[in-house]
Parts: sequence; structure tokens; C-alpha cells
Amino acid sequence: MNPTSQGIPSLPDLTHPQELIQFGEQGMKLFLLFVVLTGLLGVAIALLNFSLGRRTKILWTETWVTQYGLLLRTVQHATLILLITVSGFFLCSTLANRYHHWEQARIAAIASNVAGERLEHTAPQLRYTVQEPYTTTTVINGQVVEEKRTQEVSRFLTPSRTQVDVTLQQTTDPANNRLLYQVGFDGNYEVVNTLETADEFFFETQPPAGYTLLQDYRVERNGQRLQSSQQSNYSFPLRLGAGETAQFRITYQASGGPRWVYNAGSQLLSNFRLTALANFPGAQFASGIVPTKMQPEGRGTRFTWEFADNVSVLNPFGVFTATASVRNTGVLPRLLLLAPALLFWWLLVLYLSVPLRLRDVAIASGIFFASLLTLTYLSRIIPAPFAWAILAPVMLILAWGLGRNQRASIAAAIATISGAILPVFGLLVPFTGLTLSLAGLLSVVWLTLRHWYGWQPRSLR
Repeated sequence: MNPTSQGIPSLPDLTHPQELIQFGEQGMKLFLLFVVLTGLLGVAIALLNFSLGRRTKILWTETWVTQYGLLLRTVQHATLILLITVSGFFLCSTLANRYHHWEQARIAAIASNVAGERLEHTAPQLRYTVQEPYTTTTVINGQVVEEKRTQEVSRFLTPSRTQVDVTLQQTTDPANNRLLYQVGFDGNYEVVNTLETADEFFFETQPPAGYTLLQDYRVERNGQRLQSSQQSNYSFPLRLGAGETAQFRITYQASGGPRWVYNAGSQLLSNFRLTALANFPGAQFASGIVPTKMQPEGRGTRFTWEFADNVSVLNPFGVFTATASVRNTGVLPRLLLLAPALLFWWLLVLYLSVPLRLRDVAIASGIFFASLLTLTYLSRIIPAPFAWAILAPVMLILAWGLGRNQRASIAAAIATISGAILPVFGLLVPFTGLTLSLAGLLSVVWLTLRHWYGWQPRSLR
């Protein structure tokens, strides 16, 4: 498997046992160091308070003890937020890896569905040979000797009129679920001897390239089937007088990859008409050669290329099956990697809006990560912005309970909208920078009105 489809490189993944053990060991070391430092600070203050007299303690050590108690309460909240943020980061990084793997596997499945050789039909040619003189120069006994010789050189005449009708049916290979084309080809070609004299010609054609099955391949001249001299040689001799015209017809049934093209072989096409009826949905014209006419017919589309005057087409053109485009990849992994920062911002806005206890912080964090987890798997069924539009009201209703009264509940709701719902939504839509800027501005305006101007909703005054 391609390494890029297994996850985002160098990103922690809790489904990898070695990484999980390493993170656990480092986390325990940091936690023990933090506990020891906090305990030593408390013991130092207690010993200092005990060693000094009561009068001295009243004067300045009592302030230290009070500040230490406030520090312990702050440390409790900070420790809880740190643990939740770090744990959330590892959880979200694992989800980001899994989602990235799912996206890459989905893209690979779509690509493999239409992978394979293409069916390519090459335009026939009318070949003739001419004797062309050339000169060779050699040195004999110190003298330059020129010798004139002749050689046979192949020349080609292109069809003067082409009428091709192709019918395409789409099936699925049961072995690998790849798409296959079943092609019915019927081509009529008119060739004219534009030379001034009668000559021997060879009508040369080849079976389509890239087929897995070819049957009923026939070449006819004026209604009579032609037989090649060799089974693998599709060159048919004929004699045409000056200005004489011959009609040829090529028919066959073939199966092959999900793409059929007509290769003009750098010929000048004139009086050319190609119609391809694709009896299935999702068909599109290939190589950027726009058809002169496209019209729906039955379950599919009929494509028509018609060139009355001479035209040169360099690339093969025809029909292929257009797959559904995969857009907005990498959006959820980016959101999941930024989720701890979004949680920290939301908790900061909440702290400045309503009083929070430890259990409030834990519950709010649980609501946030549960919403993101639901969003991650719900977005596999429906688009992520619509999934978040469903989850946001649920999150807003749950956040309403953070307030002790109606006024505090409204404050918590506003903080949730500006600190969590809008930032997450901003990372799901194309206008990410604008949406995040509006969310940040709304948060700052709300906190400014609340703390500097003492603003409250009119209905609650």
C-alpha cells in the first residue's frame, strides 16, 4: 500500500502501541515533576509559617498562605485543562490519521474503478509505393564515385469521407469491480485515387488497441468481405484507376477499458462524421476535443464530431466515464488537529463569561470532543457543514446548562457560539479566514461589552 494512504506522516497515532507507550512514559514523568514541585512549594510555605512567630505570620505570611490557596485552585483548573487538551490532541491526531486514511482509500477506490487500458481505434490509410531516386557516394582508389539508385518509399492517401457510428455499453468486471466498455463499431470510409495514373494500393487498418475481447472483425469493400493474406496482417491490396473511388466498411465488437477514443493518426480529416452513443450516465467527451453536438438519448448521451472541411486533430478523442469529483479533502484532518486550540479558546471565553467549576470544565470538554467525534463519522454520510449545522444546536442546548440563572445561561450560549460553533464552522467552509476573523471579533466584542461596559440583554435587566 502507498505509505501516504496510511496516515499523515510524523503525526501521533494512539492506535500505534509504541507511540502510546512513549507518550505515557513522558506524561508520567512530567506529571510527577509537577506534583513534586507543587508539594515542595507548599511545604516551604508551611515550614516558613511555622518557624516564624504568630505576630510575624499575621503581618506577611498570611498573605502568602492565601495566595498559595488561590494558586492551588488555579493549578487544579490549569491541570485539568492541560490534561484534557493533551489527551484531546492525541485523540484528535488519531482521528485525523484515520480520516486521512479513509479519504485516501476512497480516492484510490474511485481511481481504480476507472483504471485500465483504453480502447483506441486508429483511422485506416490507403498506402502505395513509389520509386524514389537517391545517390550514394563512395571513395574508390582515392576517387569519389557517385552512384544513383532507386528505393521504394511508402506514401499514404487519407480517406476522402468518413462516417463512423459507435455504440458504447458500460458493464462492471465482477473480478475487481472495474468498469468495462462493450463497443459496437461501424465505420464507412471512402477513398479516392487522386494520382494521375492507375496504381496498386493497400488499404491498411488495425484492430482497436487495448481490447480484452475482439469478435466479428470484418473489412468489406463495396459490400464484399476482404480476406487478408496473413491472419495478423490487416493490409488489403487493391488497384484503383485515376480518380477511381472505393468504399470500405469496418465493423467489430470489442470489450476493454472505460475509455474509447478515435485516433486520426495526424491525418487531415475532411468530410468526417463520428457519432458515439454512450448508453449510460456520466459519460463525457475525452481529450478536450469538444463535440459539435451533444444530446441526451435514453439513459445516456449521443456525442457527434463533424468536420466538413479539412481539420487536423493531434490527440485521440472520444468518450470516457466521468467519476464523481472528490472535493474538500483534508478539511476534517485540519479541523481535528486544531481542535485542542479551539477548545482552549472556548474555555477561555467561558471563564470570562460565567463562573466555572472543575466538573463544568470537564463536562464542557466532553461535549466538545463528543461533538467532533460525531462530526467526524457523520461527515462520511453527509457534507461536513450540514453535519455541524445539525450538531451545533445540540451543543448550544447543552451549553445552556452552564449558567446558574437565565442571565448566565445566555452568556454561556453567546460564548459557545463565538468561541466554539463559529470557529469550527469556519474550518469547514471555503471562507475559513473570514469566518474565523468574524468569530474572533464576536468573542472580543462580547467580552468587551460584558466586562468594560457591563452590558446585559435588555430582557434580563
